[in-house]
Amino acid sequence: MKKLVLAAALTAAASTAFAGSMADPVIEAPVVMEEAASSSSNFIVPLLLIAVVAAAVAD
Repeated sequence: MKKLVLAAALTAAASTAFAGSMADPVIEAPVVMEEAASSSSNFIVPLLLIAVVAAAVAD
């Protein structure tokens, strides 16, 4: 009976020793959230460019 308990204990200990693998762990890339720009800022740069060109042509 003692040998059976000892064999069961050794089997349980050996099974946990082989639970993992030698493969590298897979690490997912972090998610990068980019804040959306407001629509009004999309018009400012072209309007300034047109104003500068118009001022240069007027002189």
